[in-house]
Amino acid sequence: MSAVIIGIAGPQLQPQDIAQLKQSACAGVILFSRNYESPPQLQALCTAIRDTRPDLLLCVDHEGGRVQRFRAGFTAIPAAAAFGCCFDHRPLLACQLAEAAGTVIAYELRQYDIDFSLTPILDLADPVSTVIGDRAFHANPAVVAILADALRRGLHKLGMTAVGKHYPGHGRVSGDSHHTLPHDLRDLAEREADLYPFLHQIKSGIEALMPAHIVYPHIDERPAGYSPQHIAALRHYGFDGAIISDDLDMAGAQGIADPGERIQAALAAGADVTLMCNDLAAIRQALSRDYHLPDAANSARRLAALHARPIDTASAAAHYRAAQELLQAHAADLV
Repeated sequence: MSAVIIGIAGPQLQPQDIAQLKQSACAGVILFSRNYESPPQLQALCTAIRDTRPDLLLCVDHEGGRVQRFRAGFTAIPAAAAFGCCFDHRPLLACQLAEAAGTVIAYELRQYDIDFSLTPILDLADPVSTVIGDRAFHANPAVVAILADALRRGLHKLGMTAVGKHYPGHGRVSGDSHHTLPHDLRDLAEREADLYPFLHQIKSGIEALMPAHIVYPHIDERPAGYSPQHIAALRHYGFDGAIISDDLDMAGAQGIADPGERIQAALAAGADVTLMCNDLAAIRQALSRDYHLPDAANSARRLAALHARPIDTASAAAHYRAAQELLQAHAADLV
């Protein structure tokens, strides 16, 4: 039963990697900077992954700004906050540039048969959160929703789906869930603004969402990614896309010590698939387990919808060139 998207150690597939990709629990691969040396090397790596298991999902964190795993040979995408700053002065242009950024992200990743990037960030900008910081579009939830829509239009134009994160909002919470388990003590009314971009994206058809490794004690003492209440709320809001856990290696997820039990807890809460990115020993241990998905048929359907869609090569290249030209022409508006 496909249960976890895994990280791999280096820029080439090793025999151990191939054996892990063939495990039934493996749902895909997430790539990092350690997996990238050059465009030809990346092409060879992605081809090797596809040759091993054509059905696997292949993804990467490629937001732009601080979080862009591939640099040399790729367009440098501005941080999301740059589009928000532009929106304050030239909102129409900001939307055009965000759409162009989505087009460039999708086109460049699709050259390597990568299915999707874990973007956009739907969190609100607030100085209290250094881990989100300029990864957020704006402090105004309506602006976040508008710019996320624009970025998604660019992704969709090139056949790529979107993954919104970190539900129900990380941007106004102190503490970095990579290193600790943050608690958001605000009540629902106080968190309504944080929730708005997620609800907007649900109504506009976003394909996947990622819960945060944050405890919201007014709802549940468990982090959102382990909380049936939080996941049930997403489904109650009408979301029928994929729910992808945040990295279960992060400190915010390690209240459960055993890696296999972490995966099962996220799946039992309602996730369709989990991420385990960096702890290679934990990944090996986790892949040896069997997992139960409460709604396996629907989870499989939702994950299948994340594979990149076929596109016309000539029109895709034309969209890409136009998007690059627009970003280059307005580089000064994105600083």
